[in-house]
Amino acid sequence: MKQTNQTQVTEFLLLGLSDDPHTQQLLFILFLGIYLVTVLGNLLLISLVQVDSLLHTPMYFFLCNLSLADLCFSTNIVPQALVHLLSRKKVIPLTRCAAQLLLFLIFGGTQCVLLAVMSYDRYVAICNPLHYPSIMTWRVCVQLAAGSWTSGILVSVVDTTFTLQLPYRGSNSIAHFFCEAPALLTLASTDTRTSEMAIFLMGVMILLIPVSLILVSYCRIIVTVVRMKSAAGRLKAFSTCGSHLMVVILFYGSAIVTYMTPKSSKEQEKLVSVFYAVVTPMLNPLIYSLRNKDVKRALRNVATRNFPCRLGIFH
Repeated sequence: MKQTNQTQVTEFLLLGLSDDPHTQQLLFILFLGIYLVTVLGNLLLISLVQVDSLLHTPMYFFLCNLSLADLCFSTNIVPQALVHLLSRKKVIPLTRCAAQLLLFLIFGGTQCVLLAVMSYDRYVAICNPLHYPSIMTWRVCVQLAAGSWTSGILVSVVDTTFTLQLPYRGSNSIAHFFCEAPALLTLASTDTRTSEMAIFLMGVMILLIPVSLILVSYCRIIVTVVRMKSAAGRLKAFSTCGSHLMVVILFYGSAIVTYMTPKSSKEQEKLVSVFYAVVTPMLNPLIYSLRNKDVKRALRNVATRNFPCRLGIFH
């Protein structure tokens, strides 16, 4: 729909990743496969933690929260992207765009804080193992998880408010495949420096501060691990933290490129967004399950209980 300078935009046109029909079909197949793996992987991880009593620990409690945030994060974006890849009219109403932006920031912000909380949990477990049970009580874990979700909500409300309080009376074509603040700000018909500054400051709070806490935690973890006399102990400690570090690098790296660095080309921004909005939620459960002996053991136990006869064939 074409908008005039006097008319407030009531819907946006999402230009997506490509206007080539063949490319769109390939992207649909790719995104659908990634989304199915994301849903199944995260639901499986959450279910394993719930049914296996040996996984009822603070680390897996936080991992469940991260999987839930991943699942919601992906579901907020990918299904609509799939519909638009097969549609000629790729429009989204202003209200739905606002809802998508709000939820995207809530789940993304929550992930940022949860990753910092998980690094603190690993720091206490490795650097203060004797005091770990008294420090990471269930009450503390619930408070840390609730604080992560609350932080995501607060940052999301601020960013969404500063983005959508601007007038949009010109073009309504968003060079993106979902409603994201940087892409929306380029369409505002007024000066956006105040909104950009507010979003940048929220980025410092939700990205740079957690990253700093993660770096401090892992610096102390490395010092403690290097001082260990047992080679087996060092290997176990690095193995425990390896999965978390991989997720941190993947998620924070792409998010910081989008929100904390100078503007790059639209195509580059879209590719980075695909990585952290579509691909990363799929990789998280795979990384934690493939590199984690406890999760693989729980999966084998569940499979043995449910399919004893079939598994017996392979013994």
